[in-house]
Amino acid sequence: MRETELLVPASSLEVLKVAVIYGADAVYIGGEVYGLRAKAKNFSKEDMIEGIKFAHEHGVKVYVTSNILAHNEDLEGVKEYFRELNEIKPDALIIADPAVFMLAKEICPDIERHISTQANNTNYGTYNFWYELGAKRVVSARELSLKEIKEIRANIPDDLEIETFIHGAMCISYSGRCLLSNYFTGRDANHGECTHPCRWKYAVVEEQRPGEYLPVYENERGTYIFNSKDLCMIEHVPDLLDSGIDSFKIEGRMKTALYVATVARTYRKAIDDCKESEEKYLANLDWYKEQISACTYRQFTTGFFYGKPSEESQIYDNNTYNIGYTYLGIAGKLNSEGYFEIEQRNKFSVGETIEIMKPNGDNIEVEVLGIKNEEGEDMESCPHPKQKLFIKLSITPDEFDILRRKEA
Repeated sequence: MRETELLVPASSLEVLKVAVIYGADAVYIGGEVYGLRAKAKNFSKEDMIEGIKFAHEHGVKVYVTSNILAHNEDLEGVKEYFRELNEIKPDALIIADPAVFMLAKEICPDIERHISTQANNTNYGTYNFWYELGAKRVVSARELSLKEIKEIRANIPDDLEIETFIHGAMCISYSGRCLLSNYFTGRDANHGECTHPCRWKYAVVEEQRPGEYLPVYENERGTYIFNSKDLCMIEHVPDLLDSGIDSFKIEGRMKTALYVATVARTYRKAIDDCKESEEKYLANLDWYKEQISACTYRQFTTGFFYGKPSEESQIYDNNTYNIGYTYLGIAGKLNSEGYFEIEQRNKFSVGETIEIMKPNGDNIEVEVLGIKNEEGEDMESCPHPKQKLFIKLSITPDEFDILRRKEA
């Protein structure tokens, strides 16, 4: 069995630290330019330096996405950006465009180059093509089955790594290359500006009856015809470990720290348990499923791993998430009065029962005993998102523990 990396997304420095603490072997992030998540918070140069330092201190790698499909006017800027990254020294660059790849090879020769799923990597010939050019890793197209991935593994060099998405949102387009956003809104998904029109509600209008919206599916007055369920392979970790995949990738560079912590912690335990013994993994399977269902998701599918998806992989009646828990914030440092610092994300109140989520898998119910603002004034609740507060609980959390509230 090959060594297995758990690769986790991070939208910000705060989320990177959470990913590291909650079990990631590597984290992938975007800079402020040339990645495919322009609407994510992303990393300034200073945050990137601090994030890489924090990750490396914990034995975790950091990969930077540079996976736009470049136009002529992008290339000079890409050169300058890579000169900057060559000083910062992330562990790898994730690239889709051949021109961008060659610039990285020239400017950052000592930084690994990984080929993005955007490059449509569907066969072993493509993997070998990139290997000959100097790629260390290729990210498989989401359209591949586990059988096809095994065939790729058998036909590529042993030191060429395979990275594969195993959890998260599924894009309706081929290997993530989509024109809908650009066509509808002028915002190019291949430049990181996707407006997610695959999640919008659609209806059919017949040419001779303008204004009359016709049902697309069953008796709906409109339907989410492009809205895929989310990928989830938590019930199939043994198959993943047997497939020859080197890096298990979680989608979600727009997600909250609660989502990242939940998914990272659950897959970390599932992978480690399964490597110890499949019996231990199977014994804990209900726990993994319960934990994964605790974060926001759209219902689950296994995508293309076991063959072509059917209509059962789509959600036709809504685009809403199932929400198991509400994210309240991350525990910071403790002060001399027994209060810990937090940047609050959603409202909670004194006297309320909430939950501490720990990296080791424990979930502990606690009572909120006190809330103070930055001036030290007592508060009954904290209604303003991102307000800096000091909280006292019936059990004191550790730094980086996550606070959440179970929803009915």
